[in-house]
Amino acid sequence: MSCPQFFTSILVMALLALMYNPVNAQDDLPNDFDGTERNALLALLSEFNNPFLKSNWTSIMCYKNKPPYWFGIQCVDGRVTGIVLENMGLAGNIKPDALVNLTQLSVLSFRNNSISGNVMGFSYNHKLTQIDLSGNMFDGPIPDSLLTLDFLESLQLQDNMLTDSVPAFNQISLREVNVSNNRLSGPIPNTIVLQSLNSSSFSDNPGLCGPPSPIPCTITNNTPNSTNTHHSHFASIFIVVDIIFLILVVALFIIYCRKSRKMKKEKKRKLVDQEEEEKVDKNMDVEEKGKLKFMDKEMGFELDDLLTASAEGLGKGNFGSCYKIRLCEAVTMVVKRLRDLKPLSSNEFEKNLQAMVGLTHPNLLPLLAYYYSTNEKLLIYRFASNGNVYNRIHGERGTKNRIPFRWSARLSVAHAVARALHYLHLNPISSQPHITAAHGNLKSSNVLLDQNDAVLVSDYGLTSLIALPIASQRMVSYKSPEYQIHKRVSPKSDVWSFGCFVLELLTGRVSTHGAPVGVNCVDLGSWVHRAVREEWTAEIFDGEIAAERGANSGMVRLLEVAIKCCEKSPEKRPEMGEVVREIEDVIEMVEEDDDGDGEFSSVTDYSVPATPVIIANGGGDGDYER
Repeated sequence: MSCPQFFTSILVMALLALMYNPVNAQDDLPNDFDGTERNALLALLSEFNNPFLKSNWTSIMCYKNKPPYWFGIQCVDGRVTGIVLENMGLAGNIKPDALVNLTQLSVLSFRNNSISGNVMGFSYNHKLTQIDLSGNMFDGPIPDSLLTLDFLESLQLQDNMLTDSVPAFNQISLREVNVSNNRLSGPIPNTIVLQSLNSSSFSDNPGLCGPPSPIPCTITNNTPNSTNTHHSHFASIFIVVDIIFLILVVALFIIYCRKSRKMKKEKKRKLVDQEEEEKVDKNMDVEEKGKLKFMDKEMGFELDDLLTASAEGLGKGNFGSCYKIRLCEAVTMVVKRLRDLKPLSSNEFEKNLQAMVGLTHPNLLPLLAYYYSTNEKLLIYRFASNGNVYNRIHGERGTKNRIPFRWSARLSVAHAVARALHYLHLNPISSQPHITAAHGNLKSSNVLLDQNDAVLVSDYGLTSLIALPIASQRMVSYKSPEYQIHKRVSPKSDVWSFGCFVLELLTGRVSTHGAPVGVNCVDLGSWVHRAVREEWTAEIFDGEIAAERGANSGMVRLLEVAIKCCEKSPEKRPEMGEVVREIEDVIEMVEEDDDGDGEFSSVTDYSVPATPVIIANGGGDGDYER
């Protein structure tokens, strides 16, 4: 066989091999195997020049169905489906074609940054459902390419410097549009979608006019006046156009009047309902007005005692500020001032809190009392002097004042928190069918330690009080994979939060799902999965516990439990009862390995006293430091 014939045969065989095995050739590549999506994101990064993103956006951002590795990026099947970079101080101009290669994008949010220039185009992003560019410095017109997005549900463009007119948005899917506080002008288009919005969606645009804005548009008549026959012909056309325009204005005015009348009736009905509710409140015992409502029994103090006692600010959390109040030498309280609540009446507020009265567990933080008025909502707890688990894990690292947080103590904390969640899941806080998360905001700063180092889980039951938009931004369960994709939370979301919490206990690293503002953090679930996949598990465990004699096998077992809890699919996660049993198996194994002396170091007492001892702290939510 000649040399050319030999090489031709080899080439044909190689092609046949690829034809019969096309899938395996790309099995180890990300779905974005040609790198177009990655290059598009890196182009964005070059415009922002953000140090944090530069250090985080490296290597592959999406790999098959694994969790995304890049901060703020959402992926499905290895394709970029979401970019959420909010409150990061991003600055710079985004190029008009920046999103051309991100064809699978469904969520885009640059909310509350300092990005300037014209709004980018969306002609190639037909799967977009949510766009939030509010709170930036975008200028120029609103791009007409937004009109081509047939699946768009929410468009937030408020608080920018946009000019020109409002496009005629009329997509059936569109439910929210906000262009307030810009520099837009001209009449608001008479589309069904725009006319169904509240006037606040267009407020603070002095040049905008026409319904639903309360500013009417000025009608000008530019009919030419000439004796010339040719000019008279055009004059007639202008008159007809003016008449048609006048008819349209009258029709719009009639529609506006009908809607206005309907809104007034609705407002009047709500006013009547409010007056009826106030009458009910007035029929209540007058002496209860302005007083604390105690959840169990009188505690020997009133609101005036709290207001006149010495107070110390403990900080601001996600749902309010906390204050340490010393009533006397032996009694110290924590008062939490709630904010961003649903518009609840006194009866609704009390009903939600009363649901917590029957929950008695040695590892749950009990509520002592509350106060409700139109302008003030307070929750009262006792102070826990030993801080929270976040500070216990991360506080005073690298200093001589650091008290080591031993492996056995961390295992005891995991056990106590698991038992508390299991109890909550067996005793739902609310009977309302749409409130399904038993805790909803589990993180290390919401796990407290009293003066005896007893573990107390705090901040449960707030899901029924907090408005959904606020909860979706600030509560841990709403950061779970199922909420990011399907907008759904459940007790399995609590299981996911618990898995993240245990990973924080084991690794000593700050979890991105519960980190305070400005603290370096990591998506622990993705990081641990990557460590296991690349077989560098020796670097997973916190050095403070990794060196303890005989601890490795127990830590590996607990890590396996945490990884199961962090499964992306809720159906694959275990129930909390199963988690409790598996952790108890780990404890039993550790006790047997501890030289057979039967002693096991613990930071909590698991016995339930006949009369529950109320020793707690209302800090929770990352509100106080040790």
